[in-house]
Amino acid sequence: MGAGDYLTKLDESLSALGSQWNGYSTGIATAFVVMLTYSVMSRVEPEIHPMLLARQAQGSAVRQEGQSPIYRANSAPHGYPLNSGLNVKTPGASKWAAGRDGDLRDIWRNAISGDAGAILTVLGREKVLDHKLSEITRQINLVGQHIASQGGKKVAIYLPNSVELLAALFACSFHGLTAVLIPFNVSDAELVSMLRRSEADAVVTATGSFPFDSVVKSYPGLRQLIWVVDEGSKHMDWNEVPQGTGSRVNVSTWQDILNDNPVAAGLELPAAEGQSPAKEVIMFTKKGGDLEEMVSFTQGNLVSAVSAQLTAVPSKYKLSQADLFLPASSLVSPFTLVMTLAALHANASVALNSVAGATPDLELATAGVAPTVIVTEPEAILKSHEQVNGKLTSYIAKASHYVQTRSLVQNGAMPAASFLASYNDSIRPVFGTTPGKLRLLYVADTVGTQSSRLSEAALSNLRVFTGSRVIHALAAPQVAGAVAQTQFHDYRVQGDGSGTHYGAPLSSVEVYLKDSGSHKITDTDYTGEVVVRGPAVSGGEASIGIIGNIRQDNTLGRV
Repeated sequence: MGAGDYLTKLDESLSALGSQWNGYSTGIATAFVVMLTYSVMSRVEPEIHPMLLARQAQGSAVRQEGQSPIYRANSAPHGYPLNSGLNVKTPGASKWAAGRDGDLRDIWRNAISGDAGAILTVLGREKVLDHKLSEITRQINLVGQHIASQGGKKVAIYLPNSVELLAALFACSFHGLTAVLIPFNVSDAELVSMLRRSEADAVVTATGSFPFDSVVKSYPGLRQLIWVVDEGSKHMDWNEVPQGTGSRVNVSTWQDILNDNPVAAGLELPAAEGQSPAKEVIMFTKKGGDLEEMVSFTQGNLVSAVSAQLTAVPSKYKLSQADLFLPASSLVSPFTLVMTLAALHANASVALNSVAGATPDLELATAGVAPTVIVTEPEAILKSHEQVNGKLTSYIAKASHYVQTRSLVQNGAMPAASFLASYNDSIRPVFGTTPGKLRLLYVADTVGTQSSRLSEAALSNLRVFTGSRVIHALAAPQVAGAVAQTQFHDYRVQGDGSGTHYGAPLSSVEVYLKDSGSHKITDTDYTGEVVVRGPAVSGGEASIGIIGNIRQDNTLGRV
């Protein structure tokens, strides 16, 4: 058959097709083209390769009888040391030289160097105070020198979230003092118990919050008291010692310590060369109605946890001077304190308000500022979740929520802005003065507290409601920072979404499970008591007192 015959047959076929073409054919062809075009144009690449989520931690090659394998973060594989510090380089040293781990003094030195951020005090919706870092450095030096000159050794800090709390903490580190962080608004009996157990001889506290008479009568070891006086009480004489206490307690005010020294005094930090090791930080954590055992963190524990948090976020999204960080839970929490120290080290701005022990209302806590990163508690964020979730009543609202959830769960990417997605904008929680600026939300479930657990479905909803990424962490009183936390790009929801997991261990710890009661470790089921060890753990190793399990993706769950 020649070429002419083929062309003749092709012509006949096209003519036959044309004679049979009708409106149905046009509709089918148009639908096919539309579907093909939509699938190509709407294709979304996942933010992280799915294989990186399938195995989020490395288990050791062997395990001991009655124990699971030891699990580490992929960034700290077996055979390499865990993340132990900040890798502080000596000025002039080669960039290839190994740095030292550092301590809290290095965090503050880095915070005030270069393009430093700001530290703000939020006083409601209308008033925000901007504190100069040089003035805070002066407070660190003068208050630390005052306490040390009076013979202080252990300083109890009994304050709500404030600039003075941070300054007192750094003052202890720079002047060889042990800091004792006490939860704010505890009962008189609990306060005396913590002072006695920590053997504190000095207290920095807010006026009107510290029961001076009862503490002095019940705890004779107190030698110094420094009042932090608010604006409305500065006219009163707070240096007077109540009758009956004798002269054994030296009473002064924070403001008088600063005002009694020259304006230029204390502006320079002590030299880093030849400095003596900084003292530990003692913390107490509430456990239901009781107090958790007192935990002493070395400086190494804290900087290890800070470094692990700084490296846990992809470099593109890491904390920077462009961020405004807001701790919406108490700084006495090890997790919140470590995250705040990490923000300072990253030169981010930090906003502080007087969060104490009660669960805050996040919309009120963020009034007056526009935070980009928030640390909060499960109860606070669940309250916002329930308020918004209850407003998803119409079919259009549910459809809008479904489309955004589908982008997260199936496409592995944060929802893109669209007309349908914007339908629910009016019911979203308003965190800060600039809605939509929040980019990262940390929520920590602390062992021993009566906090509610966040399910995978609730976490997914929160990402849609807030428009930000949510990192869910497991914290424990014996561990600085977090035991484990979800990956930055992990948006998965398994099954009906009722399950809970905390991601992989941080690079500062390693985790294994051991037999406990009816829970026995087998080759196919790793469920048992969670044990954590590493440079971020007080004492090097601790059983945190919960039953956990290792899921198929090597993430830590909780039974």
